[in-house]
Amino acid sequence: MLLDICFIVLGFIGLAWGANLFVFGASALARNLGVSPLLIGLTVVAFGTSAPEFFSSAVAALNDEPLLAVGNALGSNLFNVGIALGVGAMVAPLTPPKTLMRKEIAAMLLVTVVTGLLFLDLHLGWFDAVVLLILAMFLIRRLMLPQVKREPDKVLDELQIEQVSNLRAVLFLLFGLVMLVVSSQALVVAASSIAATLGVSTGVIGLTVVALGTSLPELALCITCALKDEDELAIGNILGSNIMNLLVVLPFPALLAPGALEPRFLYLDFAAVLLISLVLSLFCYVSIRRGKSIGKLGGLCLLLIYCGWFTLMLQHS
Repeated sequence: MLLDICFIVLGFIGLAWGANLFVFGASALARNLGVSPLLIGLTVVAFGTSAPEFFSSAVAALNDEPLLAVGNALGSNLFNVGIALGVGAMVAPLTPPKTLMRKEIAAMLLVTVVTGLLFLDLHLGWFDAVVLLILAMFLIRRLMLPQVKREPDKVLDELQIEQVSNLRAVLFLLFGLVMLVVSSQALVVAASSIAATLGVSTGVIGLTVVALGTSLPELALCITCALKDEDELAIGNILGSNIMNLLVVLPFPALLAPGALEPRFLYLDFAAVLLISLVLSLFCYVSIRRGKSIGKLGGLCLLLIYCGWFTLMLQHS
């Protein structure tokens, strides 16, 4: 078991390093597009920080551990809002952009509700994957593409993304991709071994150890953005990551290892995801209407919701 723990630690380090290289390469390539901070957070940065979830879930599904992949997706969404955004708001107030409610928040709630409806039969299969992928294509077309601007944006400079050639950026992308694949394999194998040793469900391991580890990039980026007053980027990254976790991560187990879901995924874990998403939406709505920010009290509330879910999850594991 000690060896498995070492592999998990090395896997997390590799995922963080690979995701960092991936974000660097992707952000450097995106510089020429000149997109807004919110769009960068929703797309390029969200994809980069969610890359650990993508690859660890894909490897879990290929290794016939679908519950590990599902637990990773739901646990990561809870961690992103409850810990990453909650701690970020406690570090420095976060001001949501005025357009957030009718676009990005609406998209997150739509994706969350659709996922819940697909979970009702307690089965994840090809039909669920098709629905999620169609919804993903719809949101890319309706939500993201129309926001592209052609003038350069200062946010990449503030994130210290240097000007590099396209060739160098692609090399960073490829090397980051290799690190993500190798690290994901080590992480999933070790996590599955620990679950077998402790006699607990791989879904619980996915909800806790794997979800927390693969969501560390979101936490680091959210705190950094809060300290640099890049509120749009911080919020956009969390919303984009949560949308991608449901639309891109869940199709992996649905297509590669379809099967039954544990009831607790619907009645406890997804219910917590829905609750914390609604609370975040309410905070954003109130902040926008009153011209205020999500501050320490809002961040603490999100953190307490996560802690409450985590306590209940451990009691039912």
